[in-house]
Amino acid sequence: MFGEPETRPEPAASGPRAEPLVVTFGEVGNDQVGLVGGKNASLGELLRTLRCKGIRVPDGYATTSFAYERLLDSGGLRAKIAEALGRFHGGLATLEATGAAIRSAMLATEFPGDLARAIVEAYRALCKQYGGGETDVAVRSSATAEDLPEASFAGQQESFLNVRGEAELLGACRRCYASLFTDRAIAYRKAKGFDDLKVALSIGVQKMVRADKGSSGVIFTIDTETGFPNAAIVNAAWGLGEYVVKGTITPDQYTVFKPLLNDLRLKPIVEKKLGSKEKKLVYASGGAQSTVGVETTEAERRAWALGDEDILQLAYWACLIERHYCKPMDIEFAKDGETGELFIVQARPETVQSRRSAGSLLTYTLKAKGRELVSGISVGERIASGRICRVLKAEDIGQVAPGSILVTEMTDPDWVPAMKKVAGIVTDCGGRTCHAAIVSRELGIPAIVGTGVATRVLATGQEATLSCAEGDKGHVYEGLLPFEAAETDLSTLPPTRTRIMLNVGSPEEAFRWWRLPAQGVGLARMEFIIGNHIKIHPMALRKFEAVTDERARREILDRTRGYEDMSGYFVDLLARGIAKIAASQYPHPAIVRLSDFKTNEYANLIGGTAFEPSEENPMLGFRGASRYYSPRYREGFDLECRAIRKVRSEMGFTNVKVMVPFCRTPEEADKVLAAMAENGLKRGADGLSVYVMCEIPSNAILADEFARRFDGFSIGSNDLTQLVLGVDRDSPGLAYLFDERHEAVKRTIREVVRKAHEAGKHVGICGQAPSDFPDFAAFLVECGIDSISLNPDSLAQAIPRIAEAERSAT
Repeated sequence: MFGEPETRPEPAASGPRAEPLVVTFGEVGNDQVGLVGGKNASLGELLRTLRCKGIRVPDGYATTSFAYERLLDSGGLRAKIAEALGRFHGGLATLEATGAAIRSAMLATEFPGDLARAIVEAYRALCKQYGGGETDVAVRSSATAEDLPEASFAGQQESFLNVRGEAELLGACRRCYASLFTDRAIAYRKAKGFDDLKVALSIGVQKMVRADKGSSGVIFTIDTETGFPNAAIVNAAWGLGEYVVKGTITPDQYTVFKPLLNDLRLKPIVEKKLGSKEKKLVYASGGAQSTVGVETTEAERRAWALGDEDILQLAYWACLIERHYCKPMDIEFAKDGETGELFIVQARPETVQSRRSAGSLLTYTLKAKGRELVSGISVGERIASGRICRVLKAEDIGQVAPGSILVTEMTDPDWVPAMKKVAGIVTDCGGRTCHAAIVSRELGIPAIVGTGVATRVLATGQEATLSCAEGDKGHVYEGLLPFEAAETDLSTLPPTRTRIMLNVGSPEEAFRWWRLPAQGVGLARMEFIIGNHIKIHPMALRKFEAVTDERARREILDRTRGYEDMSGYFVDLLARGIAKIAASQYPHPAIVRLSDFKTNEYANLIGGTAFEPSEENPMLGFRGASRYYSPRYREGFDLECRAIRKVRSEMGFTNVKVMVPFCRTPEEADKVLAAMAENGLKRGADGLSVYVMCEIPSNAILADEFARRFDGFSIGSNDLTQLVLGVDRDSPGLAYLFDERHEAVKRTIREVVRKAHEAGKHVGICGQAPSDFPDFAAFLVECGIDSISLNPDSLAQAIPRIAEAERSAT
């Protein structure tokens, strides 16, 4: 059935060889990187230590560093390599000529007989283990200096998939060995300071998972952009995993909150982003190629590559792996389309965020906005500007000018020399785990990947600003826009008695601020999530038949595709947005304000004009609490309550507190609390706290009455100032009268704090004034306010002022 390998005869050995040429994965672990390289040592570690915990890892074997040395000792190969490298390092030969000469010599050198036999015999044993026949395997390289925390080799050597039969296996192994000397690999080792002849190559031969009929992807056990340690980021697409790793396509992205995974009743998936998944890599049938890329169907592009249970299972496994390795990890997985089983196929240390200091915060701020040209997935949290350099082929990277913005379809290791010269990178394809994203993080430059259209929209020579400092979404703006960079040493910020919290509106930016010394979210604006993510009026989902505008109907149908009940679209997106904000400060409280759009703002949502009246003064009209029990909006409010209930009960974020805005009277408060209770959100049940915004004079005058109905107050200084002083805060002509520090406003705040504390209730403030005005911060401290919630960009400046006010008050 199996023929003998065609190799030159091997002289008879004088005795048994002590050094193994091949070992099974089960025989190695992390302490044997020098023998089988980081990748194969890690596979062995997984098999030996974590398979017993339910993690599935396809079996296989690895050639050893002794096997590599054995090959170099054949046919004078070592001397040929040393000579070629010597000429290169001495400036006598180009990188291209050197790589080509070494690869040619390696491919022409036949395997020693004992090495070929060892590889084939191990393959036969693997075939027998998996039921006989020529089993399909993946053949991957594993350099002995690879996947160390200080050096990510990012695909420097080759991999071969769906390899079958002994002859094909030996050919793939030979090409694997030669790939140690690709031009990019030689250049990378030189840059990292590795001696080429001291880096050996091990080859891993692993049983394939039929992900060509299923899906595959990558998991990071740390947020790759912000370093937030409590998130697992899962990227997935249809077919074999190479397209995800290389950035050939834009995959789905799922974010899971790790601390809640141990409770199997919970589903803490805080974000799901549908990727375009334009192509997939599958097994080839016949011909010289073992795999082939094919277009995905429209149904595949619109469908999630993983179900929720698979996402949670993979995230849970990732946590077990991270815990075992005691460091953040970069993990590849595959789902078998025939059996439905999940497998871990690789695991290596994450090499960028895990090395950043948590004691400092580097922030970039765009000082002006230009016309947006393209947008995509943000990588790097930085801003760069320069001239566009559009290059589509790796052989043309010589055209890339230093300091330019590189625009291309996708990158691979051949592009690294150009990537080192540029200020930023923009690609058509890719996700957070693609090559362009990984390398840009290593280089410390911003990148926007997965734009879909950058190479068609951006032109060489065009001036542009690339901003990755606005959350998960990156933007390319027209022109060279001004921006600032600031680094804050967080270790120098003094402690405060007053609880410092954050105002967070955007889920995309929530993880960005995890390093700040805050103790919770003091204000999470629900309407931001509705307006920027959901975009559909909730009543248009409950009463779709009332929407008569054909354009709005088409858009609603398109956005809610896949939902049998359109309301589920609203609930899912709102719940995930709230959950991501709550996760960023968990277990500290996250105070979520119920929607507070005005009627004109609600009308601007898709389908909104059918449900909103035209009001002369929306600021004082049908807004806040008055909507929640009204027949005109009650069904929309029910969806808000369903989302909060899902966040707390199904996802596990019991740190979420609810806040009622613009509640005019105690009687109105009773109606809102009753409506919430009917929706399963009863104050006090399951630890639910309900706060009220203090932003109307009646809230202060009747604070004792409101205190009997709510668990706390949050002072909204903008609306409170407006209504106490009778000043339209949006009127430029009256701006000089709008002042939170006016004595009338301060007396009102002082009275609220006094009455709240008499009732034993928490009282805080959410607004910009404490950070803008040191004397106002001192006033709040003197009043004994319990918490101050600030915008993230002003927190570092405000904390010393608050601490100083506390010292002065004692």
